[in-house]
Amino acid sequence: MLRFGCVILVDRRGWLLLQERDEHPAIDPEKWSLCGGHLEEGEEYAEGASRELAEETGVQLAPHELELFCELDLRPFGRDSHDVMAVYAAATELTDDDIVLGEGRQIVFVEPGAARCLDLSPSAAAVVPDFLDSDHYRRLCR
Repeated sequence: MLRFGCVILVDRRGWLLLQERDEHPAIDPEKWSLCGGHLEEGEEYAEGASRELAEETGVQLAPHELELFCELDLRPFGRDSHDVMAVYAAATELTDDDIVLGEGRQIVFVEPGAARCLDLSPSAAAVVPDFLDSDHYRRLCR
């Protein structure tokens, strides 16, 4: 079983921080996805999501600053084992200029309508529309 921790940051406009993956990753190359990745052995979900966010974007958020949005069983998305992804969210005052590209083709804030139309990874395609339609998202936009 693999465990993943991901983060959706929401800027003051209500735009989502998303990553365009390049051609190199084994999972979902050249798709748009959430920032995040594999958790290390013994790592808690929020801790791993925080670490992955820092590695991929340079953004430092403590695990307690992240709010759990959902946990997703990845088997319906072609995973062989009972892999699980925990998705966290947080509001931010950051802009694209504050993001350091640590992985992928680009990591940028995306307008909500455009985010729904991107070539999303299967897991992001399941999470992004639900997140945008959620009270959680509306609360972070305030």
